[in-house]
Amino acid sequence: MTARKRAPSGTTAAAAAQPKSQETTAAAASANTIDPPIAPPKSGTILKLSLLLIVPYAYIILFHYRVDGDLKRSILINAALSLTGFFVTRTLIPVASRYVLRRGLFGYDINKKGTPQGSVKVPESLGIAVGIVFLVLAIVFQYFNFTSDSNWLVEYNAALASICFMTLLGFVDDVLDVPWRVKLILPSFAALPLLMAYAGHTTIIIPKPLIPYVGLEVLDLGWMYKLYMWLLAVFCTNSINIHAGLNGLEVGQTVVIASAILIHNAMQIGASTDSEYKQAHAFSIYLVQPLLATSLALLSYNWYPSSVFVGDTYTYFAGMTMAVVGILGHFSFLSICKIFRFLRFIYQENTEDMHRSHFTVLIPPDPCVETLLIFFIPQVLNFLLSLPQLSGYVKCPRHRLPRFDPQTGLLTGTNDGTVVNLFLRQFGRMSEKSLCILLLIFQAIGCCFCFLLRWFLAGWYK
Repeated sequence: MTARKRAPSGTTAAAAAQPKSQETTAAAASANTIDPPIAPPKSGTILKLSLLLIVPYAYIILFHYRVDGDLKRSILINAALSLTGFFVTRTLIPVASRYVLRRGLFGYDINKKGTPQGSVKVPESLGIAVGIVFLVLAIVFQYFNFTSDSNWLVEYNAALASICFMTLLGFVDDVLDVPWRVKLILPSFAALPLLMAYAGHTTIIIPKPLIPYVGLEVLDLGWMYKLYMWLLAVFCTNSINIHAGLNGLEVGQTVVIASAILIHNAMQIGASTDSEYKQAHAFSIYLVQPLLATSLALLSYNWYPSSVFVGDTYTYFAGMTMAVVGILGHFSFLSICKIFRFLRFIYQENTEDMHRSHFTVLIPPDPCVETLLIFFIPQVLNFLLSLPQLSGYVKCPRHRLPRFDPQTGLLTGTNDGTVVNLFLRQFGRMSEKSLCILLLIFQAIGCCFCFLLRWFLAGWYK
């Protein structure tokens, strides 16, 4: 959801009802009325943000750890393709903007209503450009990394199928403007390729403090595990969509989370000595690097003041991509400390009972998707605040946005259940840009908290 108000559909209906004798005159008038080009990208802001987020990841993967040559080569090829995708997306967005404006896909920025900027036509659904470039990059990358008999190829293509399906449904939502309750179930269909291709285990490791009460160290959930995966896909996709309404917020939160995922996986690749674990972390990186690069290109146009709207196309695309990374990455979010402690436990058991140790080795650790949920702390909070309105218990307006004062240019929080309004109620009125920056800092703090929490709980929790 973006802070937009769509052009009234009556305009299109009236144009269609014109007599045929007036079509030539109307066409000539529309040809003379050409929408001005969108504002240039905010390259300086994006460069600073890129250095802040990407430099730690690059240092870890290139210098801090000694990464295998073949694995590093694949990551660098993927990074080079992602960099190319950044420039392609940056060039494609102005072209796509002209097409969507021509088809009447534009809106007005509600948070600037009453000002000259509030009457400017802003092209929307530009997430389609990001989704197309991402999918092309991901498909081309298969040529450099995967062979026809690769164990990862089926899951990789299933991931792309789900992302493509979700991007299409998001664009359909932008065009048809479907109701909220329908939006909530759209990811259910897009997640089907993801669930059908999943061939991993369905076990979880019981946290150590709960083992005396459960009586098990490893629990097989069976079909309930796939149900959990399905719910995770639905949550991730919708959580980005409902935590929105400010210029740059939807793309900004995606950029922050994607950077945290990259840093986390780089740390695990560098610290691990098991090639299978490294490949799993690399699987995550192969999808997140193009997501980050194309999102930064979109953010250069969507940052305040926004010259394009991303639409539900982008929020669904970004949410499904991160859900895919969390589910099919298998061990992509597994703490290396937990791995070493798990392997040490196996080694100790080997010295006493070889048969028992053989059985233990066959039980894999669970994919730690709880880390992904901790990265999503602001989205989880926003979802909990939104539940009364989304469920219909409390009246839900069409746009759950703060009130804008055109005299001061400041936003005032309403009683709607969103983190955006909560921050305004707690910290007072502020400008849209300042509020977005504050929310993105909160997102970054949540990601840092995740790293800190896993460091403290390693060895005690699991």
